Amino acid sequence: MFKWSNWLHLRISFSFYLMPVFFFALALTPNHNPERLFLVFLALHLFLYPSSNGYNSYFDKDEKSIGGLRKPPKVSLGLYYLSLLFFIVALVLGWLINWQFASMLLVYGLVSMAYSHPIIRLKKYAYGSWIIAGFFQGCFTFCMAYAGLSDFGWDVFYKSHVLVPGLLTSLMLWGSYPLTQIYQHEEDAKRGDNTLSLKLGVKGTFSFSAIWFLVAGIGFAWYFSSRAQIDAFYAFLLALLPVILYFSIWFVFVRKDEKRFANYSWAMWMNRISGLSLNAFFIWYFLENTQILQVL
Repeated sequence: MFKWSNWLHLRISFSFYLMPVFFFALALTPNHNPERLFLVFLALHLFLYPSSNGYNSYFDKDEKSIGGLRKPPKVSLGLYYLSLLFFIVALVLGWLINWQFASMLLVYGLVSMAYSHPIIRLKKYAYGSWIIAGFFQGCFTFCMAYAGLSDFGWDVFYKSHVLVPGLLTSLMLWGSYPLTQIYQHEEDAKRGDNTLSLKLGVKGTFSFSAIWFLVAGIGFAWYFSSRAQIDAFYAFLLALLPVILYFSIWFVFVRKDEKRFANYSWAMWMNRISGLSLNAFFIWYFLENTQILQVL
């Protein structure tokens, strides 16, 4: 269970790309508490996400590149048990805050398991998996983090001031999600997984993502304007600038030669640039919105 190859499949470092959702929730949380912040961060990024990665890797049994692993090692039964161990630890950490937060972690974990488990395998449904993955990694995670950070319960899902920014994070993920599948067409087709990117084709994936990125940008512009935070809007645009530039350049190259440029390396650099840019923005927004620096 503790073989190095199993730990590689957990892809703990890949949690970095989902941190903007956590920092956005942190920026809007009314009840800041260092202990809860630490527990929520650990539960999500060190245990829940890696558990999901390892569990799905075990059932996918990928032979070619996956997110965070250029050459994934062969999976073993030990990976299955290690992913479940990480899942249990995440639930225990969640329970230390409250049972409702722990139950949200449970729901997220079960949905992520259904993504690759052969009995359900959401991954083989192009639009269904796209909607579910974007919603749970975005809106659901935002609300879950908000609840854990503030010691709240399921009622946060009924509050517009939580649900609206949560949905904005899903808009971003609905744009980026198909791009993470763009270099896996051959292997997905071999397994019978009709992913959205495979269905759209390479150029169609870029066009589809561009539309959703535009929708997300308009949504965030409206959100910051409605809060009279024009500075935040301009900072958000500045953070997105390197992402938009990279995406545009990548698309130009892909239009010239799909096989050469719609690959793992280009997709991972897209993740790195967007992860760095959005994490930097939402950390700044947290500090600005809470005025913590002024207090210190």
